[in-house]
Amino acid sequence: MGKRIISRRRGSGTPTYRSPSHRHHGPIYHPPPALVGEGRVLRIVPAPGRTAPVAEVLAPDGGTVRILASAGLATGDAIAFAEGKVDRGSILPLGRIPDGTLVSNLEVKPFDGGRLVRSAGTSALVVAHTGTEVTVQLPSGTFKQFLATCRAQVGTVGGGGRRERPIIKAGKKVWTTRSLARAPYKVRGVAMNPVNHPFGGGAHQHVGRPSTVQSGTWPGAKVGRFSRSARKKRLRTRSGGG
Repeated sequence: MGKRIISRRRGSGTPTYRSPSHRHHGPIYHPPPALVGEGRVLRIVPAPGRTAPVAEVLAPDGGTVRILASAGLATGDAIAFAEGKVDRGSILPLGRIPDGTLVSNLEVKPFDGGRLVRSAGTSALVVAHTGTEVTVQLPSGTFKQFLATCRAQVGTVGGGGRRERPIIKAGKKVWTTRSLARAPYKVRGVAMNPVNHPFGGGAHQHVGRPSTVQSGTWPGAKVGRFSRSARKKRLRTRSGGG
């Protein structure tokens, strides 16, 4: 009896491949725009399921909010919300952040909580201010314009050196990737048995069939290199390509 390939098993949502969410901090976004003033960092805590650490901040209204910890942020540091000094960890509108400043956790639309540049060690660069818009260079090198009212966090996201720490043994990698709901290893399809993968089996390791599949292929055989999308096909047809 054949088995479903691991990519399909992981997508079915069973506890075996699900991240242990009971240890997570939940969604981490910018606080509401009504929060204005200066807060104080209470502690920096690790966040399972997230590459960057999380900072617990005593808000100006006396409550506690969680934000992504910027690189260099320490317990007791002051953080500005909406207005104040431009220092690491401060959450300010892009219109108040000067050119040449590294920022992270950018909002695509005003007050959406932050959507871009949230991974550990990443940062974007504020390039120019033009009227109601601010030009920012993203980590990919792309220049994107945001409304000046969109908020961003000053500084680089913390935890940038996570890749420099060796994992040492396979068991440690299994538990590390489990928190991120990722696969710890990847087995080649040609190295499997025929019951486990369409590319498996044979006298030697080879695909044995075309490795490209159509988008409408039934799930059990939908492995390999997917054919280009219909949109790309239309573009190539208009340009006269094959």
